[in-house]
Amino acid sequence: MKIEKIRNMSQMELVAEELKLKKELFNLRFQHVTGQLENPLKMKDLKRDIARVKTVMREQELKKAEK
Repeated sequence: MKIEKIRNMSQMELVAEELKLKKELFNLRFQHVTGQLENPLKMKDLKRDIARVKTVMREQELKKAEK
């Protein structure tokens, strides 16, 4: 996911996106353990996307605190 797309999201959209990504990561971990995961690099990408979403959420919180 591109950072520009994430930065254009509202706070509620970011929370929803984070939950969606965490559920997807859980499903991929489950598939990995059972040996059904075809592309293990997908987990790495999801972790980075979650970190990006959390970073943007924190940036927005800091902007609100400065005002």
